[in-house]
Amino acid sequence: MNKLALSHDSIGIIASSLCMIHCIGTPFLFIAKACSTACCADTPLWWQAIDYIFLFISFIAIYYTTKNTSNKWIAPSLWLSWFILSLTILNHSFQLINLPNNFIYFPAGLIIVLHFYNLKYCNCQEKECCTMS
Repeated sequence: MNKLALSHDSIGIIASSLCMIHCIGTPFLFIAKACSTACCADTPLWWQAIDYIFLFISFIAIYYTTKNTSNKWIAPSLWLSWFILSLTILNHSFQLINLPNNFIYFPAGLIIVLHFYNLKYCNCQEKECCTMS
């Protein structure tokens, strides 16, 4: 029996990519909604909840990825990117400071790139599988 085995990096890449698609699609969805109705221009709560679901999934993926990476700078980079992403999502929800809407693509894209890098060069299943750099 074939089991579908995804690494934590793959899950992180998928979650971050879906998050970016969600963020890119949001303006188009609400432009279409605004054209069809005149009321309720606010983002529905269920749509905002998707941000936090992706944030939680990326947290789990980063947690397990950083336990198996062989490169010392990958773990802090992933956590810093996740922290910036979470602050950006919180800021988007509560309008704490004025940030451009497109800023969210930077930490989400960085998480994707770091997961790809770790998947290709730094993934370890054993303690001494490759050199620490």
